[in-house]
Amino acid sequence: MTTTAHPTLAAYTTELVTDEGAFAELAPAWGRLHRRCGTATPFQSHAWLHSWWRSYGTPGRLRLVLVRYGGELVGAAPLTLVHRPLPTLVPLGGAISDYADVLLTDADDGRVADALTRELAEAARTALIDFREVRPGGAAERVYERWRGPCRKVPDSVCLELPAVSMDELVGRLPSNKAQRVRAKLRKLDSLGVRRDVVPPDGVDAALRRLLDLHRLQWQERKVTTEHLQSRFQEHLVRSVGPMVRSGDAVVTEFRLDDEVVAVDLTLLAPSLAGGYLYGAHPRLRERKADVAVMLLDACTQHTGTGERGALSLLRGDEPYKHHWRPLPVVNQRLLLARRRTAPLLTAALCDAAARQRIKEVRQRWKERRQE
Repeated sequence: MTTTAHPTLAAYTTELVTDEGAFAELAPAWGRLHRRCGTATPFQSHAWLHSWWRSYGTPGRLRLVLVRYGGELVGAAPLTLVHRPLPTLVPLGGAISDYADVLLTDADDGRVADALTRELAEAARTALIDFREVRPGGAAERVYERWRGPCRKVPDSVCLELPAVSMDELVGRLPSNKAQRVRAKLRKLDSLGVRRDVVPPDGVDAALRRLLDLHRLQWQERKVTTEHLQSRFQEHLVRSVGPMVRSGDAVVTEFRLDDEVVAVDLTLLAPSLAGGYLYGAHPRLRERKADVAVMLLDACTQHTGTGERGALSLLRGDEPYKHHWRPLPVVNQRLLLARRRTAPLLTAALCDAAARQRIKEVRQRWKERRQE
């Protein structure tokens, strides 16, 4: 089955797309909708999601729930069907995406959300719907509000966020002694002659390969996210980021020292936020006493200091070094939606989430006792 279309109110129609070729052909319409959805992040762009599907998707399990008005795409829920541990519809993008969501045009008066919610209920049938990592205020919350079956909202990952201001303003938010140290680190970067250059679209692919090479180098013999070392991740990143740079959803920056590229950073951009996604840095920088975290944040603020974006996100993770900047913790939401016949799946998912949270709390207490 390629698509299943259903008429709905007035000129609204819904579709369930399961064909990979049809997904590829949606790129122009998806891009227009993405630009008209103010809550969207780069993780909902067609370039990111379609590339993710090519690297990580399971044939036969694609489920795109679409809403059109007069033929134009006005709503979309990009999902895939998984069978373990429970039959569930989950967002495309998986664990390598910091945010998941649906897309709804900003002009929606409620009818698009209504139509998308009804078609999601049809698509779910005997499966649970599990929207992970929804940023507060995300479009998926409008689906949750309209859902007529059993549903629950539970906390998901913590993302730390800073105001979208200039580096000078970020430093000014710190206590005076910390602010002085950061300014000294910025002067050190200047004295070393570290130069940064935004990579043009035709140089992005090569820059990303350098990024991943430097990422492997900086983490050698240390604990690292192993997925970042896999060939499928590299293929996804190189395939997706070039189009995202051209559409304004990403920027790649290279840092040079003595005319050698010593670091590469990938920052993702959206009207609501900017966030550093991944970087690679040569150990030589630390040997020269350059503070890489300060260097990267300074570069990221070049895309937020104008005030055009709502937040500078440090993305998922509650690492201690992020707290030096006095960020605000923002908790992503997990939205679980079931039909009455699948209510037991919802109960099972909630029990699993509660058990994982208890394990996490026990580990945290054990870690804190070890540090005493």
